[in-house]
This record gives sequence, C-alpha cells and structure tokens, in this order.
Amino acid sequence: MASVQISGIKKVFGSTQVIRGVDIEIADGEFAVLVGPSGCGKSTLLRMLAGLEEITEGTISIGGRVVNNVQPKERDIAMVFQNYALYPHMTVYDNMAFSLMLAKSDKAAIRERVGRASEILGLTPLLERYPRQLSGGQRQRVAMGRAIVRDPQVFLFDEPLSNLDAKLRVQMRAEIKELHQRLRTTSVYVTHDQIEAMTMADQIVVMRDGIVEQRGRPLELYDHPANLFVAGFIGSPAMNFIPATLRRSGAETQVEFADGARLPAPRNAAGNDGQAVIYGVRPEHLSLGTSGGIQTRVVVVEPTGANTEVYSRYCDVDLISIFRERHDFRMDDMVHLIPDHAHTHLFDAGSGQALVTS
Repeated sequence: MASVQISGIKKVFGSTQVIRGVDIEIADGEFAVLVGPSGCGKSTLLRMLAGLEEITEGTISIGGRVVNNVQPKERDIAMVFQNYALYPHMTVYDNMAFSLMLAKSDKAAIRERVGRASEILGLTPLLERYPRQLSGGQRQRVAMGRAIVRDPQVFLFDEPLSNLDAKLRVQMRAEIKELHQRLRTTSVYVTHDQIEAMTMADQIVVMRDGIVEQRGRPLELYDHPANLFVAGFIGSPAMNFIPATLRRSGAETQVEFADGARLPAPRNAAGNDGQAVIYGVRPEHLSLGTSGGIQTRVVVVEPTGANTEVYSRYCDVDLISIFRERHDFRMDDMVHLIPDHAHTHLFDAGSGQALVTS
C-alpha cells in the first residue's frame, strides 16, 4: 500500500487544456473517488496516474516516489477497466494468472495467489470457464481478481460498473467496498455516478472542466457544499435551488422570494442586504405544513413504496420533496412546504459560491 500525491497536474491536448492544475492527496489505504460530468478530466487524470498519458506539467508520486517518467508496468499499480479487458481465449484461472506468468513467478506462488483472490471473489467454481461463459458481474470479478493477484500498491478503477444493469451495479458496488475494507489497498476510482461516489468513498473529489471544485468526506460534501455545482451534483434527487434576495434588518437575516414570501436565512449566512442569492434545500429537508413556508402547486406525485416524491412548482421553479409518509396529492393541489432551517444553504447568485461564515 502507498499514498498518492498529485501536485499541480496539467494536461494539454494540442491547444486544449484538459487538466488545469489539480492537487489531490490520497492517504495510504484510502478509497478516493473522482467524480464529475463527462469531459471534466477525471479519466484523463486516472490515465496519467497509470502512466498511460504523459503529464504536461506537475508531479505524481506513489509511495513517495515521483513516477512521471516511470513506465506503467513499473509503477506497481493495477487497473480495472470499464470493459473488463479479459483475454477471450484464456480460462478465468489463466486470465488471473497471466501477469504473474509474464513476471515468471513460481507456479506454486501463482496457484496460491490466484486461489486466494478467487476465494475472496467467489470465483473458485469458475476457474476453468472462459469469459464468454460468464455473466457481466462474473467478468467484472475476474477483472478485479486479475488486479488483486498482483498485490499492487494502488488499485485504479475506470468506471468499472457502467456496463452492468442497475441491480448488478448495486451488488458490485457493495462487493468492491467490502473488498477494499478487507484488503485496505489504496484505491482511486473514477465514475460519473455520484451515488457510487457517496456510498463507496473515503474521499470524494468533485471535478469540473479540469479543476477540483471540492474534495472531502462524502457527508462533508453533502452537508457543506462549497458552491452551487457541488450542491447540485452531490445528492439524488438533487438539491432544490430558489432564486431570492438577501434581506438584513438588525440582527435578523431573511431571504425574500419572487412572490414576496420570506424565510429565515441559513445560520451563519454571509452576504449583504439586497444581494441576489440562491436558496438551497434538499428534498428530504422539506416537510408539509398547513400554513407558512412556501406555497407550491403539485405537478407530479411519484410513490416509490418507501417514499413519496412530490414534484411541485414555486415561482416558476421546479421543486422536489421527499416524504416517508404516503400522500394522495393530485395535480394542481396547493401544499405548504416548510424547509428545515438547520439544513438550508445559501449561495451567491453570481459566483455560485456558498455564503457561509465559520
């Protein structure tokens, strides 16, 4: 195992700057997830870490050793790809053992390491099968087993679950997390799925347009997003955003909406009187009231069994609220939504930065 240090990394393709100065520290044994929309640079960053892309500027260190000019096979990393990348003419055993055979490892050592990895992943009954005889989930386990047998300092995962169906993704997500808890190998995982990031990561790194918008523990980002982008990206369903104006009168600070309704501003809110702001509240932090709060018009109700998701409209803004109780709302019903003041957010309308003081 080893720590990973990414310092001042930049990547330019022709005249296009894809990575624009990224700094990330990943502790020994940590599971870090790089998340962001398509084109944000997360996969390019992973490929530079693997040695598959040249670094334009900056340094990458693995276990304290700068690896900028080190060949991929000498970096002591193992990569799990989106498309599994298995050899179709080889059995599961041979696929898992191949890198060790190339390294001319002792046959007894190969059997021991493949046996250990296959036992961990539940692949022992499948060792004589070929990839074409396996399901998608089984192929992904083989790909992970091939990485495990190398006993690398760092695991790299490049969207490994994107080819699986929804149910299998949930299952494999739990298996990868369990695997990491057992092996405690430093891992860097790339995905565009923020649910994967929230459920698997020790540290989430949110990227956009080649920069890091925010990094931290999952619930830290969920509860204290640094800006509108992170607030809207982390969380499903996404946070609700309502344009408003900040109003200060003595010790009282409120937000005023387009219809004149006012609510208390979040605790420790910064900003000036009359400032254009965005008021944020997550769907689960809205409750029903008989009066007060904000009066919204119901558009769609989606009962999911465990929850009731209500889509409503307020001042030309679409809102989502989630209730544990079952409600029989109909289209165009008027309902009062009461935000939980302890869990509201405020952002500057221009910059998108969070307006909070310590």
